[in-house]
Amino acid sequence: MLHQNTFFDGEPFLQQKSTLPPWELDDLKNRFLAKVVFPTGYNAVLDYLVPDELAGKIEPGMRVMVPLGKGNRSVLGYCLEVQRFGLAVTNVPLKSIQSRIDEHRLLNDTMLKLIRWISQHYLCPIGQVFEAMLPAGVRSNAGTRLTTVLYVTEDVDKRLSVLQKSDAKEKGIVLTSKQLHVLETLRQSTEPLTILELQHAAKCSAVPINTLKRLGIFRVKTIRRQKTETDIWEPKNLEINPYQLNSDQQRALTMILEAVRNNRHETFLLHGVTGSGKTEIYIQAIHEVVRRKHQAIVLVPEISLTPQTVGRFKSRFPDVAVLHSHLTDAERHRQWTSIAEGNVQVVVGARSAVFAPFPKLGLIVIDEEHENSFKQDSAPRYHARDVARKRAEFENIPLILGSATPSLESWYDVEHQDVHGDSVANFDSCTKLISMPNRVKNLRLPLVEIVDLREEIRNRSTRGAIHRQLHVAIRSALDEKGQIILLLNRRGFSTHIQCPACGEALRCPNCDVSLTHHKIEEIALCHYCDYQIPAPSRCPKCRFSGIWYGGFGTQKLETEIKSRFPDALVLRMDTDTMQGYGAHERALTQFREGKVQILLGTQMIAKGLDFPNVTLVGVINADTALHLPDFRASERTFHLITQVAGRTGRGERGGRVIIQTFSPDHPAILAAARHDYRTFVTQELPMRKLLGYPPYTKMIRIVVRGENETKTHEFAIEFAERLKNSSSAKVSVTFRILGPAPAPFAKLRGFYRFHIHLHAADGGYLRDWVRSVSAAMKTPNDIQWIIDVDPIDML
Repeated sequence: MLHQNTFFDGEPFLQQKSTLPPWELDDLKNRFLAKVVFPTGYNAVLDYLVPDELAGKIEPGMRVMVPLGKGNRSVLGYCLEVQRFGLAVTNVPLKSIQSRIDEHRLLNDTMLKLIRWISQHYLCPIGQVFEAMLPAGVRSNAGTRLTTVLYVTEDVDKRLSVLQKSDAKEKGIVLTSKQLHVLETLRQSTEPLTILELQHAAKCSAVPINTLKRLGIFRVKTIRRQKTETDIWEPKNLEINPYQLNSDQQRALTMILEAVRNNRHETFLLHGVTGSGKTEIYIQAIHEVVRRKHQAIVLVPEISLTPQTVGRFKSRFPDVAVLHSHLTDAERHRQWTSIAEGNVQVVVGARSAVFAPFPKLGLIVIDEEHENSFKQDSAPRYHARDVARKRAEFENIPLILGSATPSLESWYDVEHQDVHGDSVANFDSCTKLISMPNRVKNLRLPLVEIVDLREEIRNRSTRGAIHRQLHVAIRSALDEKGQIILLLNRRGFSTHIQCPACGEALRCPNCDVSLTHHKIEEIALCHYCDYQIPAPSRCPKCRFSGIWYGGFGTQKLETEIKSRFPDALVLRMDTDTMQGYGAHERALTQFREGKVQILLGTQMIAKGLDFPNVTLVGVINADTALHLPDFRASERTFHLITQVAGRTGRGERGGRVIIQTFSPDHPAILAAARHDYRTFVTQELPMRKLLGYPPYTKMIRIVVRGENETKTHEFAIEFAERLKNSSSAKVSVTFRILGPAPAPFAKLRGFYRFHIHLHAADGGYLRDWVRSVSAAMKTPNDIQWIIDVDPIDML
């Protein structure tokens, strides 16, 4: 009998003694089995027999329907591998595949290899990785319809010869010249055609077509086709000649092109100050890739997918696909199909575009590689930068990581190479640093001034968010017809609502956070679960009428700016104002065309913008993320200030940056004010090493959540104890367990949260350790937990 093998069975079949008759064994030797995984509900790889009617038609990367469980219910699965059956002999019969869903495989061998790596590295069921890699629109065939088409079989000449026989002629069965013309038209078509399509191509009526169908010369079948739509990436005004590069850009491009032309995998960290011309290097490197008939992927943060960024690629390449979160399922399916068929040269997109199914990928670029948005916050919790590096390694192609403020992990990969030139931090291939310390046209970096808010408040020189120095600078920039960008990374009007009589603060009942006042809607809103109440005029607890609304959000900043500068046109960009489709693009178009003088908003205005007329950038409060309970808080603050400061000084008029802060002496703020990345690194890395944090160690975060605080805490303690007492914890590898402890947001969306931090120098050991313990955990029905490998969000 045949055993239903699972992923955990080890060496299957061959070591067990056969109980089948010899003739059945001989038959099995010629059979095939398929290894199938499931998107939900069952975390294992099961073996299924390929039935005779599907022999040769099941391939890895296809979806299949299979029987599962005692009831043999039909379940969708993904075929991971097909192999000869061999001698499989146990006491349980092996089930057969019921049907296939796809006529062609959805993923090639390289992508299947990448799926396995993601599953292993991020401790995620392999079926969930399939779901993440294949967009929902592809899985549901969105934007397609079943269509009846005509085709010609390979034996058509044989059938024609039969019709030329005398007995056929006597019966009046002779093809006319028109029918022969129609036949030749369909034979020369590269794909089956509908009757209407064939009528149009052959310039005929339906009569000769129906006659050929009746004679059996034309065959009929039903296929699934994409609905015809206008191409949304149609190019306009293509620029044929590339821009002239300066010496720094030419040196960088030469290094990259050497790897492209030699079909060699290398990772390049392109560290260039803001405005140094990194995008032009990407474009010219991609030109070489396209010239070689290969394709390229360009990943950018979602908030940087502006018309300006995308437009630079569309103006230089005839076939560009843009993948972003606002695409419908049908649009995403259509683009995915076009990419897979090789009809697209360049994909520009956010995180998930790293999975674009190019047949001949030649280069991957990640711009702003330090951005946290490249980390997926749901299973599989992959980081696009690390997935891109592994895919580039599998495809044997170069990877470019570009940033003015590289992540410390990427910088560590450059600085800490072993004697063989290999990176000891994350991967087996080294990262080469390419430095571009100067802006194009030798434009100067903007002058940065720091305003000490403590001093302003002590002297009571200003009331409101805009202090005296920034107010004067805004007035001067407006008078000189310059444009202004103001950054405040807090939504809403007031960020804190409290009663001065009894001290009661309005907090979300579902989350451990304060409610934010949104004045336009007159509500108090939770930004995490969307709980809201009408903005109170009295304290809900003691009924005191003098309830206090404190703190500044972008709504209050907008009100203050309009009051102070009534002659200026002001535009606010945050999650609240940019909700409609195309709102982001329309806002930036207004700013680019000079219809808006002051652009204010959250971090979505800090990156990806290149407006030469911006002469002033103001950071309203540089401390919003500086003091969060997160070991990356200083790094994030440095990134944000440096990036937003880089939005000015990109024209001949120069630029100026004013940073308001309560921590004017903080090393991250001082380094950002000097545009000094290396100084920040030399100060921050020793602190990481002293505390045993990444990039000096690998890290896994386990978050346990439940509606009952006591039970959730007890389960988290049990999880931590099992980790400490496991056999893996007793090997001679240095590791550290922190927690369990309440998460910084101890309650979120109605669930109490506790987290455990695990650190070890050896990432492979750390993953194996957590994998072995978590697989044996029995979880109560009312408790949930997740494993986050290489976590970015610590809150």
